[in-house]
Amino acid sequence: MDLDTVRTFVAAADAGQFQEAAAELAITQQAVSKRIAALERNLGVRLFTRTARGAELTIDGQAFLPHARELLRVAERAFASVHTSRRPLRVDVIASRVAPSGLMRGFHRAHPEVDLDVVMLFDFEAAVAALRSGAIDASFRAVAMPGRPLPEDIASVRVLDEPLQLLTGPDHALADARSVTLAQLAGHRIWMPGIVPGTEWAAYYDDLVAAFGLTIEATGPNFGSDALLDTIADTPELATFMGEQTIPRLPQGGATGAWPAGHDLRRIPVTDPTPVYPHSLLWHRDNPHPALATLRAHLAAPATDFNVAGTWTPDWVLTS
Repeated sequence: MDLDTVRTFVAAADAGQFQEAAAELAITQQAVSKRIAALERNLGVRLFTRTARGAELTIDGQAFLPHARELLRVAERAFASVHTSRRPLRVDVIASRVAPSGLMRGFHRAHPEVDLDVVMLFDFEAAVAALRSGAIDASFRAVAMPGRPLPEDIASVRVLDEPLQLLTGPDHALADARSVTLAQLAGHRIWMPGIVPGTEWAAYYDDLVAAFGLTIEATGPNFGSDALLDTIADTPELATFMGEQTIPRLPQGGATGAWPAGHDLRRIPVTDPTPVYPHSLLWHRDNPHPALATLRAHLAAPATDFNVAGTWTPDWVLTS
């Protein structure tokens, strides 16, 4: 069904005269008559009855009018879904409690005029496919992995190096430490059931283990961060790594934790060197969404120096 004829029908029904509908649509009255006639032929019914006062809807016209309005509304929504100046900026943050989610909350506070859709895609390949198809406009990732370089049509900019910190319960041997070195963590059990083989964070932690002789256990089902923190709080033998911005900030080592209530968790800085997880923003080079440039400018200011002395990232991050 031709939408121009439907739009003309609605305009004529609202105006009650073909002449006024023509003026509203900036076409001739003859064009209005031809479009209405074509729509009537298509439907096989008469939609208007000509009267001395103009044009009145027939019973069939009255029945068709609400559906015609809905057709135009659906067409408008379909247009808006792909028109970059009118649809929301769609950004993949991987998960709700990780640092990229916090970066997007900061962006929303700074730019409330930008309409946002936040999505969570687990897999790197799925994120790249979504960027290429236009399903999303940007994604936060670690840029690349060994043997899996970033495709040439995908651009990236490094936006945050997030320090890893040790999280322990109150009875852990390191619970009262103000800070710990990576060398001191050798021999301690670090439990991270959320590490999934084949992901960029699995590659990151594999290199961390190899570089510093750590023991990271990824055994057991991943029941989410709440279950992980419950176990860490109650098990003196276990600790875990979490990004500095991954959860609401806890007091520094030796102080009572603020979240979750009653857990008394300890957040302990890791030093010599400090392992940092690199977060980069990815987008398709041909993406025209106007708010994408606003997001990139927001994340780039103030400028941050990466790969600074005293920090560690895998070699594949440094050269990507």
